[in-house]
Amino acid sequence: MTDFKLSCPVPAAPQKTVTLGHGSGGLLMKKLIRDIFLAAFPDPALHDEHDGAILEPCQDKLAFATDSFVIRPIFFPGGDIGSLAVHGTANDLAMCGAQPLYLSCGFILEEGLDLEELEKAARSMARAADEIGLRIVTGDTKVVERGKGDKIYINTAGVGRVITENPILPSRVRPGDAVLLSGDVGAHGAAILSVREGLRFETQLVSDAAHLWPQVRALLESESEIHCLRDLTRGGLAAALNEIAEKSGCAVAVEEELIAIMPEVEGACEMFGLDPLSLACEGRFIAFVANGYQEKALAALKGAGCAAAIIGKVLESPAGEVRLKTHLGVERILDAPSGEALPRIC
Repeated sequence: MTDFKLSCPVPAAPQKTVTLGHGSGGLLMKKLIRDIFLAAFPDPALHDEHDGAILEPCQDKLAFATDSFVIRPIFFPGGDIGSLAVHGTANDLAMCGAQPLYLSCGFILEEGLDLEELEKAARSMARAADEIGLRIVTGDTKVVERGKGDKIYINTAGVGRVITENPILPSRVRPGDAVLLSGDVGAHGAAILSVREGLRFETQLVSDAAHLWPQVRALLESESEIHCLRDLTRGGLAAALNEIAEKSGCAVAVEEELIAIMPEVEGACEMFGLDPLSLACEGRFIAFVANGYQEKALAALKGAGCAAAIIGKVLESPAGEVRLKTHLGVERILDAPSGEALPRIC
């Protein structure tokens, strides 16, 4: 007779980790939702415990965005998967010129996840949402077998109110536009790398993860003519510039001297042969601003606490090309990353 083991998905004793029973739809799942998610997220719409949320009507245009988060480790210097899941989707809405209003969250949990870690991530989500004024109104939970996930995956979808009259789109970018960068680049990717590899620097590398709505709102309220906004997530600045150049059919020229990179980020990249311009950021964005408005836009960003800079401009040709003027004064093509240098980064 073949040996086999029986296991019960519903444990008899109180648990400190996620079990398959927590995804069964029964008493354990109800306890998980009540003790962790409802305790962390106080919104009345969520506490109705319905299959969805009823939202107040809005007279303005709406923006809708969704994102999924699979970062490793789930807690890192400067953030965690919970706050990242809120910031990521809220920032996507901000890039559309929209004030983030509502958020849904879906949790995929691996059997064996420490419940204290889950609670910590949930409370971090709640704090991040409160800072933005964003309501978490509906959600879902699933559990997968041990070894079929990596602790926790989170999907968030968000709705925001568009506050701009003119659309903010890559296709609106025009020759003559200035390219503004909201701060230094590469800190998020370098912080994750430093944790994974046990790197030590004179000062601790901290992720740049943050919500961007206050900065974007200041930019929009400056009455500058904004053509496009893009946050610098996977692929970093290099990927974002190439995406905009390709979609707009224009060329983009930027100067390396004008792009801020922390020495610790440069040191980590030199050790592992990475390009800081291709490292993910989770709290930085670029703005394409019509010629003549760049100084007003720059002042607005600095007034909102950004260490912003004008790093380049949009040219008519060659279409879809991004050129970087290096520290040596030599121009080279800045290509989009061809692969994922750091998997499980956001």
